[in-house]
Amino acid sequence: MKKQRPYPIAIVTPKAERSIVSGHPWIYDTEISFSQDCKVENGSLVDVVSNKGRYLGTGLFSQESKIRIRLISRNTNDTFDRAFWKRRIQYAWEYRKTVMAPEDLSCCRVIFGEADSFPGLTVDRFGSILVTQTLSLGIELRKDVIFPLLYEVLTEDGQHIDGIYERNDVSIRAHEGLAQNKGFYALDGIALPSSTKTEIVENGVRYQVDFENGQKTGFFLDQKYNRQAVARLAKGRKVLDCFTHTGSFALNAALGGAEQVCAVDVSQEAVDMAHRNAQVNGLEHRMEFVCTNVFDLLPQLLDAGKKPYDFIILDPPAFTKSRKTVQSALRGYKEINYRAMKLLPRGGYLATCSCSHFVMEDAFCKMLHDAAADAGVQLRQIEARQQSPDHPILWNVPETNYLKFYLFQVV
Repeated sequence: MKKQRPYPIAIVTPKAERSIVSGHPWIYDTEISFSQDCKVENGSLVDVVSNKGRYLGTGLFSQESKIRIRLISRNTNDTFDRAFWKRRIQYAWEYRKTVMAPEDLSCCRVIFGEADSFPGLTVDRFGSILVTQTLSLGIELRKDVIFPLLYEVLTEDGQHIDGIYERNDVSIRAHEGLAQNKGFYALDGIALPSSTKTEIVENGVRYQVDFENGQKTGFFLDQKYNRQAVARLAKGRKVLDCFTHTGSFALNAALGGAEQVCAVDVSQEAVDMAHRNAQVNGLEHRMEFVCTNVFDLLPQLLDAGKKPYDFIILDPPAFTKSRKTVQSALRGYKEINYRAMKLLPRGGYLATCSCSHFVMEDAFCKMLHDAAADAGVQLRQIEARQQSPDHPILWNVPETNYLKFYLFQVV
């Protein structure tokens, strides 16, 4: 006799069934039903079946979210105990050890949400500190199992970890009925770190990371290898780094041998941070830092009639976080790319990207074609790149594929 599973059963629509079978882990509120006498606790595990009773997977139930169930397994033999979660963390860590160089593991993304079968969970490593962001109720309720296991798995592998810091100060948690918070997570027997700042080394560049107040978890790790690609082209060039934030592209360009680098951001705090990072690396003598709006600066440079830079980097924040505003975002992308192309001399170089998954790659490429046509230039593609492999892309989960990065020569 088949053993009765202990979880409530959610019946999904044929459309949801097709999505699950194709590999997508989300089931929306309009796609499920329960029997009338079925009691389902918010955040609990539920088994998902087709309307013919076929087992499709087990997921975390959220009463508040439009994403009503987030699948964590499609194996009917899984039991969701401590050993299950430890195994999942080990899989994720072994993957990073396989796809990244050993020196890159000290600052990398350890868990990338659905791509690592931890729906709604991000874990970034900054040296001895793990910074987490939890965006799903089901994972929030299980963090007292998962977080100590993160520490256990990494320390068993010889990695030095001093603490775990939670960066849950994001409004999107409200979609799951969760309050915002941030602070150190208490690990049994481990003293809490005394500081919320640390230092990392990426591509040979040292950075001061404020993981309490910095954007997202404190530092953007997804452009690690794109920064290396920029550094390879920068030698002897005059570089303008727009939307510099912590100065990462600018610093890589300077370390790569750029003659001069101008790092620009609208935030004085970001500019100050980039300047401090330059001082830490002994690169400030070849760099300048300007606090201004890039949308104002590029037209001003064009109006001046000079072309002072032969390498321009455009790494803007996400111009849209919704499908409703994609067209407006594309207009913004086109404006800065058009002006950068006009500003560059023939033979100059352009690095440009978008970090919004709502802006599809074909739309981004069309925008670049249109900007080049309007600017009267041709683009010679050097490389088309994406996010670094510690942010893995699941082909059946398009939400995991978000970063588009191109290197061009203007000809």
